[in-house]
Amino acid sequence: MPVPVDDVISVEHLALSYGRGASRVVALRDISFRIADATFTVVVGPSGCGKSTLLKILAGLLPPTGGTAELRGQPITGPRRDIGVVFQTPVLFPWRSVLGNVMLPADVQGLDRAAMQRRALELLGQVGLGGFEQRYPRELSGGMQQRVGLVRALLHDPAILLMDEPFSALDAMTREGMMVELQRVWLARRVTVLFITHSIAEAVFLGDRVIVLTPRPGMIGDAFEVELPRPRTLEMMNTEGFGRCVARVRAALGGKGAAA
Repeated sequence: MPVPVDDVISVEHLALSYGRGASRVVALRDISFRIADATFTVVVGPSGCGKSTLLKILAGLLPPTGGTAELRGQPITGPRRDIGVVFQTPVLFPWRSVLGNVMLPADVQGLDRAAMQRRALELLGQVGLGGFEQRYPRELSGGMQQRVGLVRALLHDPAILLMDEPFSALDAMTREGMMVELQRVWLARRVTVLFITHSIAEAVFLGDRVIVLTPRPGMIGDAFEVELPRPRTLEMMNTEGFGRCVARVRAALGGKGAAA
């Protein structure tokens, strides 16, 4: 079946299992979804349900044992330059400055350095790190380091940005601030995003669409559009509409829910 032009990611009957016989563990089972261009999709589920495993497959870091995953109609069979990844920790090189860390993809891929540096400076300004270009990771807060990781992933203008629980190690106030900041950057650039989280509130706040994975083996328990206006504010989290979306996710998780 041809993938529509506006679909960046197409996942069909994806599955992954480890081991054999009695020791076989099914991590993902029959996962199917599509991600349209310039949309923000969030996958939410409890710990151990296969969220990060799914992201690794889409990043080309782990082969599935069943089904297919395609980027713009081409099978994902390994890491690709047009896929950007932001991990739980930003993994910054301590001997490189902020600008040096952001420029790493340009150095590795042999991209036009002058053009990439102009883009890096523009992006750093957009995330509130203008003036910090020559600082080192040890001089930054956790939230600032995560912004550096975000800018680095955006530098080469990827077709899709995969984000694996990037705010999970931050304190509650910093995490909320980063949610607002990420939404602002996304609204300005409209890069296609797949965001992994175990936080229901984070999923509803950020997502155009929320995909709920069940406890292992990870299967799609629900998927729905978040009909809340943008830009979203933290105050919106106290509204009835936000509460309905949160309740729907909790219901798909069997009423147990992940972290609020």
